[in-house]
Amino acid sequence: MDFMKPTTLAIPFFLVTFTLEWWAVKAGRANGRYETKDALTSLAMGLGSVVTDTLFASIGLWLLMLFWPYRIFDIPVTWWTFLIVFIGYDLVYYWKHRMAHTIRFWWAEHHTHHSSEHYNLTTALRQPWFGPLTGQIMMSAPLVLLGFHPAFIALSAGVNLVYQYWIHTEAIGRMPRWFEAVMNTPSHHRVHHAINPRYLDANFAGVFIIWDRMFGSFVPELDQDKPVYGTVKPINTFNPVRVAYGELFGLLRDCARDGIRPWRWVGRFINKPGWSPDGAHTRSPELKAVYLAKHPDQAGTPGLPAKYLNRVSSPAAVAAE
Repeated sequence: MDFMKPTTLAIPFFLVTFTLEWWAVKAGRANGRYETKDALTSLAMGLGSVVTDTLFASIGLWLLMLFWPYRIFDIPVTWWTFLIVFIGYDLVYYWKHRMAHTIRFWWAEHHTHHSSEHYNLTTALRQPWFGPLTGQIMMSAPLVLLGFHPAFIALSAGVNLVYQYWIHTEAIGRMPRWFEAVMNTPSHHRVHHAINPRYLDANFAGVFIIWDRMFGSFVPELDQDKPVYGTVKPINTFNPVRVAYGELFGLLRDCARDGIRPWRWVGRFINKPGWSPDGAHTRSPELKAVYLAKHPDQAGTPGLPAKYLNRVSSPAAVAAE
């Protein structure tokens, strides 16, 4: 079973639309920002991701095919089963995405996508160069066991990724209320890419924002708190190789500084970004607490806990804020 990759088919659409947005922003006809070096880096990351995914696609397919003999049902390839697997994969994507923000090893891959300090259509193309090598692809195994062929799941994943392209823009404000209630939109995804304390670890949805609403990770975009983009610790580089692997090297450097303490290495790999074995954490809860210490009137507003938690004793968290 084989399908044409939706992302490959969409390349001409990507080229036309980001060129139009770039022109519109520079001409003052649309909201947003473009920096040439940043945009070119994003394009390079997109190209490198296509190459990487092509080289290692067979590994991902092989891993999922290991589960195929144990499937419960034989689900046919039809338009209605595609709707089912599309919704099912989007739920899987939500949890994959959420775990990519809460497990540092997987964040080392996903960090690439958040590394730009701008938010435009080229940002959507800033994709990692890991392929299936992190093992996260195994989270699609339940769909295989249900009877969806791995190639069918890959098609669904490609359509999911193409959908997410258009939500990477500041040129579109808010969509109609009914659409914002169900679907992921530019407004919702701007929150996800923001490093404002209230927006950290929010809006993990791919296509359907209902997952965030169901699992308590939804935060609306507030007009009075305009999103600031990038990563909490800026990467300060346009070098594509450093963008792709810098966070992984940073994780390995932290482990090297720990010396021969494997328990610390495991802790760094499986805990949230910002976790430190000495307790000087700069995770999102600490950053939110630092913000609330400075702005106690904001307690209980979207994205911030209603009750102040005393987590500001970490100098590292204060410095990061």
